[in-house]
Amino acid sequence: MVEHERTGPVDLLSWCISRIAMWGPAFIVCIIFYEVVMRYVFAAPTLWVNEMSLWVGGAIYLTSGLYAMQQRSHIRIFVLYDLMPRVIQRLFNVLSIIALVIFAFAVIWGGFGEAAAKFARWETFGTAFDPPIPATNKPLILMTLLFVMLQGISNLIRDWPAAPWLRKGLDIVSVVLIVGLAIRALPRVLDAGNSVPFGWKVAICAFLVVSSIIVLYGLWRDFNREPTPHIEDSDPAAELDLPDAVLTGNPPPEGRKPAGL
Repeated sequence: MVEHERTGPVDLLSWCISRIAMWGPAFIVCIIFYEVVMRYVFAAPTLWVNEMSLWVGGAIYLTSGLYAMQQRSHIRIFVLYDLMPRVIQRLFNVLSIIALVIFAFAVIWGGFGEAAAKFARWETFGTAFDPPIPATNKPLILMTLLFVMLQGISNLIRDWPAAPWLRKGLDIVSVVLIVGLAIRALPRVLDAGNSVPFGWKVAICAFLVVSSIIVLYGLWRDFNREPTPHIEDSDPAAELDLPDAVLTGNPPPEGRKPAGL
């Protein structure tokens, strides 16, 4: 697979998160293999593999949507889109992003209180292994949805491409928003009144600091970089550079090569 180019702070952060998540399926396969061996060979099944696979699988599911947005690979229906001129297509793109922003704002606004409460009391899954799935995955839903929203807006502006001032303005706003939220989140994470274990506090603070550094680096690296326009209606057959005899379904007789090959 040829990945779409990554330009700007949001693209770089989405790409880094996806690279970590890509190791998740391999980790799940390894622990399930371990469970099978322990259960059927040594008759000593584990208590933690099933819940761990659910925990990691949920995180992979969320972050894979972020990666799909950055790569423009979400499933889309083009029945009406392809029939419209470019101006109307851009209008459709704007309307879809507006719908995404409204949805993301509504979910974050409505779910923030519950997510913060689950995180503060470090709510667990209630099983024998008892992992903190609600305490971690609920805030992860809101965080990922925020990144997906920013990624969708970034894609829209870069794929047109829009005027440089608009693209640079969005990058600055995105960095200010992400870094600002990270700074606001640090006191909540380090608050002695919550039930978050010390090791998790260190890991979450490290994630917030590294994410801020990544977006600042992406802003500095690509601030003056002109993105390559993304053409939705490109012809895949033209990229193969095959002769017309093959593309029209009339290949040459067996043993003869078509002209141009």
